[in-house]
Amino acid sequence: MLTCPASHRLKQVENTCNAVLRLLYRKDAMIPIVSIVGKSDAGKTTLIEKLIPELKRRGYRVATIKHDAHQFDIDHPGKDSYRHFHAGADWTIIGSPAKLALVRRLDRELTLDEIAAQISDVDLILTEGYKREARRRIEVSRRAHATELISDPTELLAIAADYPIELGVPVYALDDAVGLVDLIEREVLQK
Repeated sequence: MLTCPASHRLKQVENTCNAVLRLLYRKDAMIPIVSIVGKSDAGKTTLIEKLIPELKRRGYRVATIKHDAHQFDIDHPGKDSYRHFHAGADWTIIGSPAKLALVRRLDRELTLDEIAAQISDVDLILTEGYKREARRRIEVSRRAHATELISDPTELLAIAADYPIELGVPVYALDDAVGLVDLIEREVLQK
C-alpha cells in the first residue's frame, strides 16, 4: 500500500493522507456488507465460520461485525486494560504484534454504517444479528427451530436452510459455503 511521507510534526497530515489513499484504492467508497440473519440458534455463526475460510481461500480480506443487544465484556477483571476502562478511559486499546482489540464507551448505539465506516483494508464485511439494518441478507433457517423466516423475500440475497423453500430466492444447503461464496462474488463483490 502507498504511504505518505511522515515526520514528527506532520503526523496528522500523514494520517489524513493515508485515509484518503485507502478510499481512493478501494473499489467503492463503501465496503460491501452481507448480513447473515435468522432466528436464535439457527446456525448464523456456524455459517459465517464456513464462509470466511472460503472467502479467504479466494483471496478476499474479510471483516465481521456481530450485533449484541446486551452488555458484553471482552476483557477480564484484574487485567490492566480492564482496569483502565473501568477507571473511566473513553477508549481502551489492547495491541500486540498479532492483533488489536478496542473497547470504546458510547453515548448511543452506533448504526451499522457508522461501525462499517471505521473498517478499512477489507473487501467484504459479514455481519451477524443486524436484522433491522441488513441490506443484502442471507437468512439461515433450520426446520427444527422454525420454518417461518424473519425477512421478506424481497430483502433476501439467498437462504441457507436444511429443508426446501420455494420463495423465488436462491436456496443453499447450510454447509454450502462454496455455492454461497459464488453467489456473493457474483452479486456483491463483482458488481
